[in-house]
Amino acid sequence: MIFRHFFQISAFLAAISVASTINARAQERPAPEISTGFSKEQRIAKGEDFMVVSANPHATRAGYEILKRGGSAADAAIAVQAVLGLTEPQSSGFGGGAFVLYYDAKAKELKSYDARETAPGLASPFLFYKQGKPINFKEAVLGGKAVGVPGVPLLLSNLHEAHGKLTWMELFENAIKLADQGFHVSPRLAKMLEYSKDDLSLDKNASTYFKPAGTPVKAGDLLVNHAYRDMLKDYAFSGARPFYSGKFANAIIDKVQNIERSPGLLTAQDFENYKVITRDPICGPYRRYIICSMAEPSSGGLTILQILGLIEKFDLKALGAQNPKSWSIIAQASALAFADRAQYMADPDFVNTPSKALLNPDYINSRAMLITPDKPLKNVEAGTLIDWDGPLYERSADISKPSTTHISIIDKEGNIISMTSSIESAFGSHTMTHGFLLNNQLTDFSFNPFDKEQGLIANMVEGGKRPRSSMAPTIVFNHNGEPMLVIGSAGGSRIIGYVLQRIIGFVDWNKGAEELLSEKHILSRNAAHIDMETDLLAHDLKDLGFESNIRDLNSGLTAIEIRDDIYIGAADPRREGIALGQ
Repeated sequence: MIFRHFFQISAFLAAISVASTINARAQERPAPEISTGFSKEQRIAKGEDFMVVSANPHATRAGYEILKRGGSAADAAIAVQAVLGLTEPQSSGFGGGAFVLYYDAKAKELKSYDARETAPGLASPFLFYKQGKPINFKEAVLGGKAVGVPGVPLLLSNLHEAHGKLTWMELFENAIKLADQGFHVSPRLAKMLEYSKDDLSLDKNASTYFKPAGTPVKAGDLLVNHAYRDMLKDYAFSGARPFYSGKFANAIIDKVQNIERSPGLLTAQDFENYKVITRDPICGPYRRYIICSMAEPSSGGLTILQILGLIEKFDLKALGAQNPKSWSIIAQASALAFADRAQYMADPDFVNTPSKALLNPDYINSRAMLITPDKPLKNVEAGTLIDWDGPLYERSADISKPSTTHISIIDKEGNIISMTSSIESAFGSHTMTHGFLLNNQLTDFSFNPFDKEQGLIANMVEGGKRPRSSMAPTIVFNHNGEPMLVIGSAGGSRIIGYVLQRIIGFVDWNKGAEELLSEKHILSRNAAHIDMETDLLAHDLKDLGFESNIRDLNSGLTAIEIRDDIYIGAADPRREGIALGQ
């Protein structure tokens, strides 16, 4: 029960006082998806019965139709994901993985589903090595070695079995019709295709589909995907089995093993062994709220809770959102937490990770004391844990860059889905079979299993392991255990900052969903460096000693605020999504 988590952390709520965090600058990688600008179109909806928000209008409408028929939040999420794999193929799909937070309103229970991709059983810590050293990121992406066993097909099946109301087959009617009759290419997809056209040319299926006349399809062109239609028909009839012991599994294995430039190691046994894992979510206090998110192997929830703990002792409400010291505190807290993230967080089924020790109130207090609002931290390192006698690992320099999407849904009964889904980089491995793209999620592992002193890295590659993620599907509850905000985002390791900023805005600065998603990003993963979409505070932050980088930041937030029994849905204006409710 969700209340079990509340009772367990009630003492923590009273005792904790904290500061602020982020990680020393790691090796940068190509952007997961290029920026496509900031839309001024209204992407807000209100309703009393239900709400669905996604990053694509076709997908949101599919979810809306399911909810209107009396479908559950899980039913709607399945319909939304099926359409997203068609109309937003660069971000998620049946060749990828996902994390889900599910709230049962009647039972007041919260659970999470881990459908992260897994490494092949034959994979070694040196999977991404060539001639004695790690290969570059792009070489790793554009090959079979980066492809993990996808989790989305089994996840959707499990969600329906546990929480579905409508029949399985009717959940795919909208996606099948769109794939059969075609959809008009959106401006965002067209821009992404133009940007990735050379890499997509490496795969015959992807090139034929996205470049039928030799050049990428344009915005407004009608795109038909009969291979995807046929896959969905099989999936609607047979369920997930063909993806794990049938023709789709065999097609993925054959594709991955026969990529000449970098063949992968996936086998039939890897697919037969795959499981979606039901895990306890990670929950923690912030002010008079409870923040619940995805636990490891995603670092998103744990890192956000660390940051919130670190800043708790600072009165951000009094300082205000326009005070540079507020952002100095947040940036420093982020640096501290990102340093811990890089060293300690990984797949808990392979690594004895110190998640409880990282949220220990005494440890949080000791780290918070390092924060000084009027100047940045320097040379931030992971902390020395209290009451931890487990193994210690070394720091990983890799930062995840997933091309990702987030879905927020509340159904008529008040059940909630917060779901983040991904194929990692834009267009994943740029490899296509049966109308969907395969992930390159294994590049979220550390390419090097050792640090400079030959210490082991927690997030190194191992057979069957799930790579560390930054995804953070989140639900904010008030002190009575009532859900108040459903939120999540795309954006690689910046997901943590995107979601964090909205939690702080909601709790400390009383901002609603519309304002939260339209406000400019200000975030940091490095103690003295802040990325910003606005220059309003740049001069003041420079005076405090920070380096500010003014740039477009490509998030993909969706949110539902619950206020006075009204659902207020909001979609990120940086993407093409909409909210629909009734």
